[in-house]
Amino acid sequence: MISRRLAAVPVAVALLLAGCSSSSTPSSDAETGAPAAADASSLLRDFGLDGMDTREVIDHLDRLGGDERPTDLMASIRTDEVVLSDGTRETTLAMPADELYVSMAPYVDQTHDCFFHSLTTCQGELMNADVDILVRDDQGEVVLEETTTTYANGFVGVWLPRDLTGTVALTVDGRSVEAPLSTTADSATCLTGLQLA
Repeated sequence: MISRRLAAVPVAVALLLAGCSSSSTPSSDAETGAPAAADASSLLRDFGLDGMDTREVIDHLDRLGGDERPTDLMASIRTDEVVLSDGTRETTLAMPADELYVSMAPYVDQTHDCFFHSLTTCQGELMNADVDILVRDDQGEVVLEETTTTYANGFVGVWLPRDLTGTVALTVDGRSVEAPLSTTADSATCLTGLQLA
């Protein structure tokens, strides 16, 4: 039994290091009260995020890479909110009602499992790479078509309409991948199974 527990430790550590979603669950307002509001305000201020709305916080943090990333801040994108925590303080920012942010990491050789995108720990393989993005709904209509550049974290994020079911096609340096995509209440905000061929 002890050897089974010891064998599980490296697996748990590997999942913690390789995964990119925070597993913390936000407390309800009834449990936290007024001090929590002060902590939330100071948390945002301490990380230079005060005065930003949800879109601005996401856009700012997702573009950071390497040493620019705050190492003591966890920021996880859920379908309904962004959860921000420094280990002692936690706050949430509501996601827009009509859009969902989906962050994607196309890759050639290496990726990791991810469901809820972490703005401060997820790291993709292809940093600062030009990428063509084509999103179609399940009727084949184009929802988004753009050429952009992956961020320093190897991801590229897009804001898409809610309740979309369709596909995303990514092309980088002549290699492409197409995958299912959705923006429903139970959808992933992090797509990492996008191997270019």
